[in-house]
Amino acid sequence: MKTLYIECNMGAAGDMLMAALYEICSEKELFLQKMNEAFAPFDITFSPEPSSKCGVAGTRMKVLVHGEEEHTTAGDAHTLQQEEHSHAHIHEHQTAENSHTHSLRQEEHSHAHVHRDYPTILKEIQSLPLPEKVKADAASVYTLLGNAEAKVHQTTLVHIHFHEVGSLDALADVVGCCYLFYLIAPKEVLCSPIHVGSGFVKCAHGVLPVPAPATAELL
Repeated sequence: MKTLYIECNMGAAGDMLMAALYEICSEKELFLQKMNEAFAPFDITFSPEPSSKCGVAGTRMKVLVHGEEEHTTAGDAHTLQQEEHSHAHIHEHQTAENSHTHSLRQEEHSHAHVHRDYPTILKEIQSLPLPEKVKADAASVYTLLGNAEAKVHQTTLVHIHFHEVGSLDALADVVGCCYLFYLIAPKEVLCSPIHVGSGFVKCAHGVLPVPAPATAELL
């Protein structure tokens, strides 16, 4: 029985998980071909490159949106509890209807700051020419995230607007991981306890404890 074990000593960042899964996938060329074809309408490209941290060699999955990488700062998220602090916010001035009237390129011109709602993201996932299982799993990821945020904000899923996890960078990470799980096809997936950190994080809602509320709800 093929068992996949995920060690989460450093949290669970989407780009790191995708690169780790890519390293053990036996169908690397197929993955890159299908992902680049699927995300071409979004102007997103995937390319693995060698990387080294503290002298330890590995793989980095380079994801470009409109030819640019996701903009991060020293305080930005690279672990699950940090990433989640402002994943979703409620915006009364934006609705699912008017968010659909913009082209993908207009929406993501400044992709690090775009807020997109749950129905919009599901529509984008469903448009991808990938196996139905992959799309269903990716949609489930956003359902889990959205329900956690909805509970924290005491609202409903359809009123949630995703921030960081709603960007095309994050969508690429989520779908990429789901597709790699599909290709690897483990019979069982095990995970270590997730290192969540401690202290506080500054976000749009002010200073919150780590793990932030939505992350604590997910965990």
